[in-house]
Amino acid sequence: MLTAVIALTCTAARAQERGANQNDLTFAVTAGYNGSVLQSAPDGNRTSYSIAAPVNDKSLGVGFELGWFFLDLWRMNIGGGFSFTNSPGYPGIPGTYDIPGSTLGDGSIPDYDAVVNRNTMQFNVSLGFDRYFRTGVEGLLPYVGIKAGYAYGQDIAFKDDETWMGQSAGEAFAIRGAVTVGVDYYFTEAFFIGASIDPFAYTYNYSMVKPQAGLGALAADSHNFAAFAAPTLKIGFAF
Repeated sequence: MLTAVIALTCTAARAQERGANQNDLTFAVTAGYNGSVLQSAPDGNRTSYSIAAPVNDKSLGVGFELGWFFLDLWRMNIGGGFSFTNSPGYPGIPGTYDIPGSTLGDGSIPDYDAVVNRNTMQFNVSLGFDRYFRTGVEGLLPYVGIKAGYAYGQDIAFKDDETWMGQSAGEAFAIRGAVTVGVDYYFTEAFFIGASIDPFAYTYNYSMVKPQAGLGALAADSHNFAAFAAPTLKIGFAF
């Protein structure tokens, strides 16, 4: 009888612990490593083209993270983002400065070049699994985990100009894998802050351009190895 009472008491106490309980869901806003990639479409009227191997974007970015504790102290997390930008194109307006004997400054009218029509799309997604540990300090939960991510960017451009030979395109993608360590602190059962860093990460980057319709792709790629990378802060809620 006494054993049963102790077991029930421990079970009830455990159910009251803040964070990392089975079936908890989390939502957090993150600030840290920007995993997006983009290769801009080049002008479609050059006589030659070049491309450099891409590198990781190390700029600061804001994102989100959703989590699900499918077991006590075990969490699956997903994150990502999407953006699309359309910049309408407009035809050029010819001037008069090319009249023989005419120079700018004598009343000649300059040409207005056509405005490029451009569509830019980017997205990134990530999937990870974390193992949490209780420290004896209520609400303080360190964790270790693994994470995989994919990012893609596309830029399509066209200019209403006789020197452009159809659409110009740029594309890029990145595949990333990382080991993650971090800590979350639950101020209440519903509110927490956290921080994480990747002790090791590998990213494969690929970029290519097609400057004119019908041309083959000009491509470059890179392999990036990083240590203690991607420091990230987050503020979130559990429910």
